[in-house]
Amino acid sequence: MSLDSLKSAIPDYAKDLKLNLGSVIGNSDLPAQQLWGTVLATAIASRSPIVLRELEPEAKGNLTPEAYSAAKSAAAIMAMNNVFYRTRHLLSDHEYGTLRAGLRMNVIGNPGVDKVDFELWSFAVSAINGCGMCLDSHEQVLRKAGVDRETIQEAFKIAAVVEAVGATLDAEAVLAGQ
Repeated sequence: MSLDSLKSAIPDYAKDLKLNLGSVIGNSDLPAQQLWGTVLATAIASRSPIVLRELEPEAKGNLTPEAYSAAKSAAAIMAMNNVFYRTRHLLSDHEYGTLRAGLRMNVIGNPGVDKVDFELWSFAVSAINGCGMCLDSHEQVLRKAGVDRETIQEAFKIAAVVEAVGATLDAEAVLAGQ
């Protein structure tokens, strides 16, 4: 189970995804913890069993136990936050924005890893889940912390490719009757 076996499973019609997967993960300029935390968090967010099964062992091998847990925490908390804040934003009645959320989000304040890494992972998950408010919020925190646009773009490139690979391989599994 690895990045190579995941790439080999991608059908010929999606060759660009195979090339992009190798590029965004294999040739990334991100430090290992940022890279593999982003990979793990987005693999979880993709909801693709195939992608998660293939990428998780490599991510786990490249992350400390704290970073591994924090990347999973980022995927979990953003699964909730992205739905909540996206819904709040999409509702015509802006009064919902004045109501107290009343949802626990303690992990954001104390993720167990460098705050920048956790924010980057949360940003990448938000890209998959399509929450504009969360994307803006995490991007602003990252920029204030001195993270450049190229690094932030690396995270959403990983998110885009992981999501696309998951959609493609899950569709192929369904079409093959699996």
